[in-house]
Amino acid sequence: MMRPYTWRPATDVYETDEAVIVRVEVAGMRESDFSLQIKGRHFVIQGIRSDIQERRAYHQMEIRFGEFEIELELPHSIDATRIEALYENGFLRVTLPKATPRQISITS
Repeated sequence: MMRPYTWRPATDVYETDEAVIVRVEVAGMRESDFSLQIKGRHFVIQGIRSDIQERRAYHQMEIRFGEFEIELELPHSIDATRIEALYENGFLRVTLPKATPRQISITS
């Protein structure tokens, strides 16, 4: 659920045969600034991008700072034990491997 004080960075979600990929454009952060969670069929990315604390008079302000949250409904079941996340060159890329169907044996 979006809170009124949060913002949402540009986000791509796409699918390959093996995984759902989430790519977020959010420069100027560290790995420790992010929180990633699976909540049922939802994937949630939260974070805080801090601004430099100095006195300044803006002429134009387009770069957003502070808390952000992205909540996505997943199109497939995910194997949470194999999720990988990489933050590089201002992009967070999360690979959410699709769960493989499990065969259930019937006994008598």
